[in-house]
Amino acid sequence: MNQPDPTTSPTTEPECRWTLTPRTGAEGWVDGGWWPRSTDPATEFPPLIAAMSTRGLPVLRVSFHLGAWDAGARRLTVHDTVVELEGFRSAQPHIVTMMGPHRRRTRLLVIPPATPAGAARAALRAAADIDTDATAEDILRWNNVPGASAVPPRPRRHARSVRDNAAP
Repeated sequence: MNQPDPTTSPTTEPECRWTLTPRTGAEGWVDGGWWPRSTDPATEFPPLIAAMSTRGLPVLRVSFHLGAWDAGARRLTVHDTVVELEGFRSAQPHIVTMMGPHRRRTRLLVIPPATPAGAARAALRAAADIDTDATAEDILRWNNVPGASAVPPRPRRHARSVRDNAAP
C-alpha cells in the first residue's frame, strides 16, 4: 500500500527542549540532549528537525531504538525536506542520531518524556557539557532520571561528530 508521507509544519508546535555542546573539537558520547514530550515520532521529531535546521544542522535521516519509540511512518516531510526514520533494535535506547548531508551526525541524549522537570533540565545541561565523556546512561542515572538503565560502557566512538564538518 502506497501512502503519502506525513507532512508536518513544526512552526505551530511547542518550543523544542534541546541543547547542543559548543563546537570545540572535543568529543564525548553525545553532542547534546533532547527532552521530547511523548514517544510519538510523528509529533516529536519534526520540531527537533526544524530547530536543528535553523541552527545550520539540516537533517535527512534519524536513527533511534525501536523499543523506545511508538510505531510510525518511515519518513516525514518537514519544511519540504523528506526525512527518513530508521529504527533499530541494536541502537542505544537513550540516543537518537540525526544525520545530515555529507554523513554529518549529531547524537542526542533522549531524556524520557515523563522525567520530572528538575532532573530533565539537569540532564540537558550535563549532555551539553564539553568536559564530560559520560555515557547517555551515566548522565541519566547521575541526574536521577527514572528508567535510566545501567548498561556496561561501550568503547568510545570514533565517528565524526557534529563538531567535525570534514568529509571522511
